[in-house]
Amino acid sequence: MGHPRRCRRIATLLAGLAAVSLLASSCATAVIGAGSAAGVAAAQDRGFSGAISDTGIRLEINHLWFQESEVLFSKVQLQVQEGRVLLSGAVPTPETRVDAVRLSWQVEGVTEVINEIEIDDETTLTDKTRDVVISTKLKSRLLSDQDVSSINYSVEVVNQSIFLIGVAQSQAELDRVLAHAKDIDYVRRVKNYVRVKDQLAEES
Repeated sequence: MGHPRRCRRIATLLAGLAAVSLLASSCATAVIGAGSAAGVAAAQDRGFSGAISDTGIRLEINHLWFQESEVLFSKVQLQVQEGRVLLSGAVPTPETRVDAVRLSWQVEGVTEVINEIEIDDETTLTDKTRDVVISTKLKSRLLSDQDVSSINYSVEVVNQSIFLIGVAQSQAELDRVLAHAKDIDYVRRVKNYVRVKDQLAEES
């Protein structure tokens, strides 16, 4: 069941975004865009309500981060699936890393916080470029693989480390995803936080 206060906040935000969208494009384009977004959310295994709940969690965490520190907001990457929050990125101090976790746990609906934030202020332009290339290649491979439901995966790349979260249709599908990730040049490690759908059914 959703949280009424969060739903109202999300509705207000989405209404504002829709207004901006209408100013930037025609009514027809805006309607198509909204329909596409709803279709993507409904197609995911977590369902439309689950996607909306995760969006609310993401918005609230980002809001807390922005209020706390511009460094925190800009340096930490955030992924949310089924109330599970995965944090990655590189920050200059251990205190910033602690703040990211602490604030994430303050948001209603969060069931788990996975902390993969690194302490590193020496990330080079080459590292950042490689991260973008790795992320683009992996997302492209998952999208083109007919045996992988790519919509149920979230990919983050930091310092050539790949972080995966989501729901796999089967262990075989997850194995394909991991194989794709490990086969990309310059990847240092692959951290897997993907859950298998069959295992989730057994747990419920």
